[in-house]
Amino acid sequence: MGLLDITDLTVEFPTRRRLFTAVDALNLKVNPGEIHGLVGESGAGKSTVGAAVMGLLDPPGRIAKGNIVFKNQLVDTSDGAVMHALRGRRISMIFQDPLTSLNPLLTIGDQLTETIRANLQVSASDADGRARELLDRVGIPDPDSRLNQYPHQFSGGMRQRVVIALALCSEPDVIIADEPTTALDVAIQAQILDLIRDVVDERKVGVILITHDMGVIANTTDRVTVMYRGKVVETGPTAKILSAPEHAYTQSLIAAVPRPHKKVHRFPRINYDGDDPDFAIEDLARDWPRYDNAPGKPLLSVRDLTKRFIEKRSLLPWGNRYFTAVDQLSFDIMPGEVLGLVGESGSGKSTVARMIAGLYKVDGGRVTFDGDLVSDLSNRKVQRAYRQEIQMIFQDPFSSLNPRMRVDQIVAEPLRHHRLLSGQDIPDRVGELLEQVGLGADARLKYPHEFSGGQRQRIAIARALATQPRFLICDEPTSALDVSIQAQILNILKDLQDHLGLTILFISHALPVVRQMCDRVAVMRRGQIVELADSEQLFTAPKHDYTKELLRLTPRTENMFEKPEA
Repeated sequence: MGLLDITDLTVEFPTRRRLFTAVDALNLKVNPGEIHGLVGESGAGKSTVGAAVMGLLDPPGRIAKGNIVFKNQLVDTSDGAVMHALRGRRISMIFQDPLTSLNPLLTIGDQLTETIRANLQVSASDADGRARELLDRVGIPDPDSRLNQYPHQFSGGMRQRVVIALALCSEPDVIIADEPTTALDVAIQAQILDLIRDVVDERKVGVILITHDMGVIANTTDRVTVMYRGKVVETGPTAKILSAPEHAYTQSLIAAVPRPHKKVHRFPRINYDGDDPDFAIEDLARDWPRYDNAPGKPLLSVRDLTKRFIEKRSLLPWGNRYFTAVDQLSFDIMPGEVLGLVGESGSGKSTVARMIAGLYKVDGGRVTFDGDLVSDLSNRKVQRAYRQEIQMIFQDPFSSLNPRMRVDQIVAEPLRHHRLLSGQDIPDRVGELLEQVGLGADARLKYPHEFSGGQRQRIAIARALATQPRFLICDEPTSALDVSIQAQILNILKDLQDHLGLTILFISHALPVVRQMCDRVAVMRRGQIVELADSEQLFTAPKHDYTKELLRLTPRTENMFEKPEA
């Protein structure tokens, strides 16, 4: 028997139309001191397995059959008292969405110390000291001041680090990590994965690592289980599964991983399930005008861009303490170019994107688009025209979608707002977009909560493409997607850029993806650009020490591509 044994687990969700089986007869064992990877495409049932073990299935979801055994004792997930004793204390979970895992009304320190004292018999001062130690271990600088801040004052990656600290603070026996590094840059990802490995080695903790990142699987896990549509298709030692996969679906996942060592024109796809995974650009770009990108003149120009946030508020304005998130940043994006923006979490990447999009007020400097000053938010005429030509795909698909709107209403909203289409043309266009991002037209009548994290991001991408934008800001657009859907989405963006002259600011912490997508790459650190170069030059001959360190920390996946490519 292992530390955690899952036998014949079947999870069902009854609906008015049918009975949906999310997990079908799954068997999985986690041994002490072992990291067991659980991988598969979005909607395969990976997160449902974690929720079932924790007794956190959303009604009407239920465990139809199967057993969960923890330390040789059968776990009754329907018994509230049993789960209260296990959940958080003996079995802990790192959730995929950090924003919904944290209480926005409590400081980070309050949430950490409350969790520590609820699970460990320690004093308030000891809990406070342990909270500081945990923030330092997960890579959050200046923990003393950060403990007094609220979740909204942290970047997406830093919020995820706080969630990881919350999961570790009770010293659990089993950790279920559901996409724990999705929002993290490679430096912090390496630090977090090393931290999890250290905890596993020191305390013989068992870990179920749920992820779509094959690089994380290759570099971190001891064993791996591959899921497809709720079923296990392959399981075994990680090295064996990745180097010699037997099942066609596993082979398709590995084929879709971005090549870290060279650039390819399109992301490889294997037609595993019989459906055409890609699309004809003419279908998506019907009636989309080809942009005339005259050479030599920047489409977007950023000069001395600066943004400060209040770190500590005072009764008197001059007593406020400020944090400079972006410090006199300057760069140009040429028409039809894809500019990558990379850097560690908290370096200011998303803040730059929000200022360019007009979501944040600029504290210094200027942004011009096609010769017009667009950083002056008081010029409503210019702003209105600008917002018809620019769209943004946000990092967090859950908080960027209105939970009270159906998917068809969400995707159609920009079409109606800008009066681009009317009548039956709107639902027709919505159906086409949903098909092209891999959801299918049937998804239009559902709500965001009925989709997995990766599926919600596809909805956000469909909404961004609805207005046929000239300039697209992609803020971690594929961070929540499995590799097969990531390949499809990135091929869509590549085709739009190639055939329509679409200009893109591409923000990502996935350096192999950046190498494949971008013409030039700007590396940010602490609000400033430390290196800006052509993509291939930066990846083959980086000049700045920080860039070299990022590349060194990128998970190695070359062993997956030993066979010659077709």
